[in-house]
Amino acid sequence: MAGNGAGTQRLEKHLTLFDVYAISTGAMFSSGFFLLPGLAAAMTGASMPLAYLVAGVLIIPAMLSKAELATAMPRAGGAYYFLDRALGPVVGSVGGLGAWIALVLKSAFALLGMGAYLALLLDLPIKPLAVALTLAFAALNVVGAKESSGLQRVLVTVLVGILGYFTARGLMETLGVHGASDTFASFDPLLKDGLGAFFATVGFVFVSYAGLTKVASVAEEVQNPDRNIPLGMGLSLATATTIYVLGAGVLVALLPADVLHADLTPIATVAPKVMTWMPEPVAVGLVVVAAIAAFASTGNAGILSASRFPLAMARDQLLPSPLAGLGRFGTPTVAIGLTALLMAAMILALDVASVAKLASAFQLMLFGTMNLAVIVMRESHIDYYRPGFRSPLYPWVQLAGIGIPVWLIVQMGWFPVVGVLLLSALFVAWYYGWARSRVVRSGAIYHLFERLGRRVYRGLDHELRAILDEKGLHEDDPLEDLVMDARLLDLEDAPSFRDALRQACKAACGNCPVKAAGGQEACTGAGCVRGLGGDTLLSRLVDETRQGLMPVVNGAAMPHLRLGGLERPQLVLIRIRGGAPLDLDESVLHLEQSQRVYAIALLVSPVSDTGQHLRILAHLAGRFEEPSFLEHWMVDATEEDLKETLLRDDRMRVVKVRDSGATAVLAGQPMGSLSLPRGAMLALVRRHGETFIPAPGQRIKRGDRLTVIGDSAALAELDEGMLAS
Repeated sequence: MAGNGAGTQRLEKHLTLFDVYAISTGAMFSSGFFLLPGLAAAMTGASMPLAYLVAGVLIIPAMLSKAELATAMPRAGGAYYFLDRALGPVVGSVGGLGAWIALVLKSAFALLGMGAYLALLLDLPIKPLAVALTLAFAALNVVGAKESSGLQRVLVTVLVGILGYFTARGLMETLGVHGASDTFASFDPLLKDGLGAFFATVGFVFVSYAGLTKVASVAEEVQNPDRNIPLGMGLSLATATTIYVLGAGVLVALLPADVLHADLTPIATVAPKVMTWMPEPVAVGLVVVAAIAAFASTGNAGILSASRFPLAMARDQLLPSPLAGLGRFGTPTVAIGLTALLMAAMILALDVASVAKLASAFQLMLFGTMNLAVIVMRESHIDYYRPGFRSPLYPWVQLAGIGIPVWLIVQMGWFPVVGVLLLSALFVAWYYGWARSRVVRSGAIYHLFERLGRRVYRGLDHELRAILDEKGLHEDDPLEDLVMDARLLDLEDAPSFRDALRQACKAACGNCPVKAAGGQEACTGAGCVRGLGGDTLLSRLVDETRQGLMPVVNGAAMPHLRLGGLERPQLVLIRIRGGAPLDLDESVLHLEQSQRVYAIALLVSPVSDTGQHLRILAHLAGRFEEPSFLEHWMVDATEEDLKETLLRDDRMRVVKVRDSGATAVLAGQPMGSLSLPRGAMLALVRRHGETFIPAPGQRIKRGDRLTVIGDSAALAELDEGMLAS
């Protein structure tokens, strides 16, 4: 299986909270504000602002569900990746290709709107101009997400500033000149063609909010996604809903109904009525500047986000592998190029209304399946599914989020329904005709089926564990103390894995053995496995392993258990020089019985902190998976060397100050003036079994173990320098 494994090229994390806000906000303010209001008012009349408000409320379930999925699985591809991992590659293919097409349609729609506003100032052909802009934004995205998001910041800052001013001035002009009674009179009749037309309009303008969740497709590139994704999306939704509803209200109040219903550029039309203090050409020009910023930000963010769908699908072999490649700038060049070409084709082939309806219908379908994906992931009870943000009011929010899109699609008429069904059938045919033979992956839904006696796909546990490792340990996770205090058994050979595991269990329970009733050994000391003997602990671990809960990677096994009454985690390490065959029994379906195990890390933790247990386990598994780990593990001479090997990673080094050799010169040096490469710092010192944070006035002593953290370049320089022992 290809996919998001260790060999996959990862995108760099450049995007901040403001970038998340800018991508989400910029993707919404284009056609939704500058192009659709007139079309929507023609459908429902003066209730058009209310339709925007209802659409903004109805998208909340999708926003909450996507934020949860994005913080649990921050990977390129967004909707595709979530649906594939939750519901399997068939649904993932439909969702991924559908989301890609929907974003391409919405972005094409935005660039067509940009042409319509530019036509107010310049005599330019709309469609050729939109195609040229598509190619320009594609080139910018090839250069890098950081550069693309930098432009996005500028565009959104200009856009929100102008729209905020426009809305505030519009409200002042409406209430100040016309008065409250005349303003309310302009909203009569509220429903031009009844509730049916109103709810059809809600579905029609729903596309205005579709950009809100677009940032999930670039979650892999977001710094601190647990915080920045849900917060950025929430701020973006609040901004968009406020401006949409109030701005649409200004249009209804200030423009005659017959003018508004026939206008493709209503904001430009109403601008002179709002900004009465400036000349009409200047007012119109200011609105055109905002419109250009809006449409440009949507087109730019659209290419940025949409290109990540073919990238992620190609990683998983659902699309040809060249789409997964990164170019010289570290961006998916081929995927960006294909996305731009498809967008140009849409611009040249489709009309505005068709693009809007089809894009809305696809987005509605995807929002419904996103809510279903959250239910499946939660009910699958996968330990490593650890979202940094959890949707409130589960499962009621998700159930509402499934029903609402289906209802809205039906309200929109036959064209979007038929379009979604035909394209979905085409995507399913692509999966079975091209991708099925290349994919051996299943979704989390099989974890749910496992509870009903069906099959399960363990590769997902591995993938989520790797994501958890990438997120990193928390500051209070006691990894170094845990490893340095671990019991270590160094065995020349072991007749079986079960025998080696039995010895590990006895070591875990052997720190303070006492005899319990019936003669069985038990532990009572803090930090020991309370109330369990070695045989009992072994039995519990084997039961967990039979359920597929023991990671085995690169010749290393990590049996683990959470127990009540334990005050702190405990780790037992075993090196088996000759290896031991796995011999638990045939029911352990996720293990290859022929493989041999050379390292065992038995982790037992309190039940009170499951998150810490899984983070430590994920970190250890990530270390075991490194290609060079087993080689070092087998040749290191001392217990200290073995433990340092386990602690060593891309972000941290543990350096022992020895009596002789390269590190001996460190003894006696002040900790505050220790010479380290730029980008590295001394974080912790372990001395005589105790760990403390270094103080400038303290001096290093022989035997100290120094924990140095830093970026990969600084640690590589450290390895080559005098501190490399």
